[in-house]
Amino acid sequence: MFFFEDLWPLLQLFVGKFLLVPEKQYFITEPMTNSTCGGADSDSCRDESAAFVLKFAAMASILLAGMAGIAIPLIGKHRRYLRTDGNLFVAAKAFAAGVILATGFVHMLSDATKALNNPCLPEFPWSKFPFTGFFAMMAALFTLLLDFVGTQYYERKQGMNRAVEEQTRVGTSEEGTVEWNSGKVFGEEESGGMHIVGMHAHAAHHRHSHPHGNDACDGTGIIKEEHGHGHGHGHAHSHALTTDEETDVRHVVVSQVLELGIVSHSVIIGLSLGVSQSPCAIRPLIAALSFHQFFEGFALGGCISQAQFKTSSATIMACFFALTTPVGVGIGTGIASVYNPYSSGALIAEGILDSLSAGILIYMALVDLIAADFLSKRMSCNFRLQIASYCMLFLGAGLMSSLAIWA
Repeated sequence: MFFFEDLWPLLQLFVGKFLLVPEKQYFITEPMTNSTCGGADSDSCRDESAAFVLKFAAMASILLAGMAGIAIPLIGKHRRYLRTDGNLFVAAKAFAAGVILATGFVHMLSDATKALNNPCLPEFPWSKFPFTGFFAMMAALFTLLLDFVGTQYYERKQGMNRAVEEQTRVGTSEEGTVEWNSGKVFGEEESGGMHIVGMHAHAAHHRHSHPHGNDACDGTGIIKEEHGHGHGHGHAHSHALTTDEETDVRHVVVSQVLELGIVSHSVIIGLSLGVSQSPCAIRPLIAALSFHQFFEGFALGGCISQAQFKTSSATIMACFFALTTPVGVGIGTGIASVYNPYSSGALIAEGILDSLSAGILIYMALVDLIAADFLSKRMSCNFRLQIASYCMLFLGAGLMSSLAIWA
């Protein structure tokens, strides 16, 4: 019974559209002529010339803030205190993780909900189903799939490169030939690569076979890994190389997927500011979005610096992030005269993109940033690092959440 009650408005919509019944035409146009639809409250502060000048100031401010935020971890990785293997960097990354988490939960999900529940949209189907949470959930699941596929791809690529290097090196040593022809370790592929499961299983088997070689803490959070008896130098070296490559692959995938989620949201916020003709709305947005870009840039820059990209690749990723929002503001400024942010198409596009971005960033923050660091052996070995990281995590989330007052 409830199903037919919900289906009936949809049937009315199609009947009214094709039969041109006057009552049905009113049903179609009613959501767009609702008195609560639109931005009437901003008309009193409408000043196109002043808004045009402020938009150029916004583009400059947001560009500089984004460049500064993403440059700090990229340049700082060559300095002593911000090296990617230092405790200070771990605490800074926890702050960045809090920023990303708050961006997804507080900013994106809230904006998506407002867009998809706007009175300018038809009541059916947008008020009959929680599309915001659904799109965010699907984005998180597809991010998991993309994370897995990307990791597999880069692992196979690294594995094939390593196999070629090993064959070249083994060909010059008879001892190496005997060692590598004796068989493959558990989880190794024919091409020389190794699955994620295979690497974890091999690492667990290696620790199990060496009860005196388990990972141990030295009190400062640095893990000392000792290998037991009966293994030659070649095997120990190969195992360490595989673990390092697995870590590098994860950082590469995380940084690329994270940039995808951040950039998609940056386009939306840039367009929203660009189409506005109200100086009263633009002024607070300039400061809020500048801080917003700085924090997000810092978070993304930390992931890029850990991925150990080439200088050219890191520069391209940094510039792409820094330019996205200012370009969005420019595009919004250019189409402001013909663009209606309260049209059905604009609201649906904004709501869906914000929902998808929220799902991506929430997954990345919880799985690849917070869980990866806070459940690591290094964190459990250093109590002071735990306290500092948790404080920075909550500080980043709190500061980014507070920006929702203005943006």
